[in-house]
Amino acid sequence: MDNPTEPELPKKIPVPQHVAIIMDGNGRWATSQGLPRIEGHQAGAKNALKIVEHCGRLGVKYVTLYTFSSENWGRPAAEIAAIMKILHRYLVTQKKELTKNEVALSTIGDISKLPHYVRKALQAVQEATKQFNKVHLILALSYGSRNEITRAVQKISTEVKNGNLDSEEISEETVARYLDTHNIPDPELCIRTSGELRLSNFLLWQLSYAELYVTDKFWPDFSPADLEQAFKDFSERVRRFGQ
Repeated sequence: MDNPTEPELPKKIPVPQHVAIIMDGNGRWATSQGLPRIEGHQAGAKNALKIVEHCGRLGVKYVTLYTFSSENWGRPAAEIAAIMKILHRYLVTQKKELTKNEVALSTIGDISKLPHYVRKALQAVQEATKQFNKVHLILALSYGSRNEITRAVQKISTEVKNGNLDSEEISEETVARYLDTHNIPDPELCIRTSGELRLSNFLLWQLSYAELYVTDKFWPDFSPADLEQAFKDFSERVRRFGQ
């Protein structure tokens, strides 16, 4: 018998090859439930795997999750420490699940700032899943788009200084090659939860022509059915790319 909680898959609804998600509202969700903020982050981590799995069922190839921004380091130390522990637990406990679902894990951002035990867990999961090609899960960790673009410019400047690149030959394609996402197609759809109408320094270059979808739901409440609604909305848009 079919699981009654399993959402029906939409029929013939085009889905984006790459969806980027700003998972916003964990803390406010917890507050609305009368719970400590950290429980919101725990609920958000649990929901992330559910949404990624559903993306795979629908045929999405790339999912980028805005997991921890460069600005998030400004939060209280206790909250940061708790988030890092949740991230570590997620990586350790869900490694088997990611493998079962043939999800390849990678990261963007300055992960050198993450605690050693988190980086070690990341490396273990990346190594265990690197052969998979069904779904690519990209975690944006200690990530800020302005920082990413700045680092790309620094690398390009070094190449020019060393005589490996002619400054007159620098193009948009050149810049893209030096971004963290150089081997990932640009997202076609960006979903943001909690109703905020901003990109918050997320994939500013890569989202130039992505479709934006905003829902008032907090991330822990964003369901597979909500994901399907976002894809339905996406399928009904006309993408002109300025032409």
